[in-house]
Amino acid sequence: MNLKCIIKSLLRQKSKLDSIVLKCHTKPMFKYYGKMAPFLFLLPAGIVLFIFFFIPFFQTISLSFFDYSNNIYEPIFNGMSNYLAILHNPVFYKVMWNTLLYLIVAVPFLATFPLFLAILINQKIRGVTLYKILIYLPVIVSIVVAAIAFKWLYAQEGILNYFMQQFHLPVIGWLTDPGYAIYSVIIVTIWKGIGYYMMIYLAALMSVPKELYEACDIDGANFWTKHLTVTVPHIMPTIALVTTISSISAMKIFAEIYVMTKGGPLNSTKTIVYYIYEKAFENLDLGYASAMAVILLVIVMVFSLINIFVFERGKYNL
Repeated sequence: MNLKCIIKSLLRQKSKLDSIVLKCHTKPMFKYYGKMAPFLFLLPAGIVLFIFFFIPFFQTISLSFFDYSNNIYEPIFNGMSNYLAILHNPVFYKVMWNTLLYLIVAVPFLATFPLFLAILINQKIRGVTLYKILIYLPVIVSIVVAAIAFKWLYAQEGILNYFMQQFHLPVIGWLTDPGYAIYSVIIVTIWKGIGYYMMIYLAALMSVPKELYEACDIDGANFWTKHLTVTVPHIMPTIALVTTISSISAMKIFAEIYVMTKGGPLNSTKTIVYYIYEKAFENLDLGYASAMAVILLVIVMVFSLINIFVFERGKYNL
């Protein structure tokens, strides 16, 4: 009997608390702060973006209208002269071609080969964890360490040329021949990125319904047909993501160039980001470098919009 009384009193107290909470929720001030809660959660990230992205972004645009070539402490306003000088500079078109070549060679490989590896590793095979570790291992290696290691491999007396001599093949200047240098650096970027993009694809493959694969097996579909008709359509947003990320990474490549070739030989490996660095921190022409940075931003935005239009056209009703 006493237990029933205790339970009844607890229920009455709970009902009173519920009514108090309900009254608080109905107060205008609580409604106001409730609506503002999402923005309060976004505020820390917004502050970081404002300080480290938007302020430098507008400063870069401002710097692009000044001439720092004569005096870095007293720049002269020159309007659009930096942009016009860039358009009449043959070196700019050379570095843009190198950047485009980097994009054309690296991005298709990084968008397709990791997908193929992810599909293979997603099967029920023995030692799959070991394969994941071995493929992902280059990702955790510092890009500087990887570039130095490949520079040793590509050396005139390095391992690659040693094997070339063993097979009575001519020695190649992997980093000294303008015809080979850019491709030798691209190989480093591909080797470093395969594991990263493979993991992204593996996460996407988990969302593909297994029933669809079973239906394909019943219909007698082979390996390629099954994945072209089921896997690829289901993970198309992920393919768009990988393509966009790898495109942006290819256009702003820097570390490999800086460590391995310094843009040589004969500007054959000099990309737009390295050229910006060279103008800004070696020649101290901040206005010219800022103008190229603005041009690079526009190019990256255009490529991103093209990727969205090609891969996710239906999603955005384009």
